[in-house]
Amino acid sequence: MTYTGEVRVGGPADVHELKDLIITKIAVGPMDNNAYLLRCRATDEQLLIDAANEAETLLGTIGDDGIASVVTTHRHGDHWQALAEVVAATGARTYAGRDDAEGIPVPTDVPLADGDVVRVGRVELTARHLVGHTPGSVALVYDDPHGHPHVFTGDCLFPGGVGNTFKDPEAFASLIHDVETKIFGTLPDETWVYPGHGNDTTLGAERPHLPEWHARGW
Repeated sequence: MTYTGEVRVGGPADVHELKDLIITKIAVGPMDNNAYLLRCRATDEQLLIDAANEAETLLGTIGDDGIASVVTTHRHGDHWQALAEVVAATGARTYAGRDDAEGIPVPTDVPLADGDVVRVGRVELTARHLVGHTPGSVALVYDDPHGHPHVFTGDCLFPGGVGNTFKDPEAFASLIHDVETKIFGTLPDETWVYPGHGNDTTLGAERPHLPEWHARGW
């Protein structure tokens, strides 16, 4: 079946099958958060991005193989409601941006800085520190050697704009700068974007609108 990235709370997951990695997307919780389960095909090791809510749903998606690690993209509460329960059930290592770790009530085993590598089996993801939505938000980039890159952006980039900077011009300036330089400036238009809420997009679909985002300030 063709992956669309269109999921809804209470509905089935959608699965994006790549040559080395399987990406399962599921929506959970009252704020329609996306959680992403990544599985290395070579080793079957799994990693979860954002244990946002509905621990039972997430653990059912994870299955009996468990997860080795869970990455929290940022410290806002809707992205870690199920983290404690998922970690308790799986023993997973926890990762989060260094500058957001103190705002997450589950201890962070591995604080992430810009450029750090997170591994799931033989697959490598690169953390990009994007400041503005929160001080320590991180995106994860998978540069697929067999195709185009894939980037998990948390709440820093969505279809139609960057994440909420809460009417703070300095925060917006910081976020748009980091998203432009570290995401749009380094990755091609074909890059698939997996956001923290809502549907997926590509950098090519969003790139023409960057001047508009600058002009409106959000």
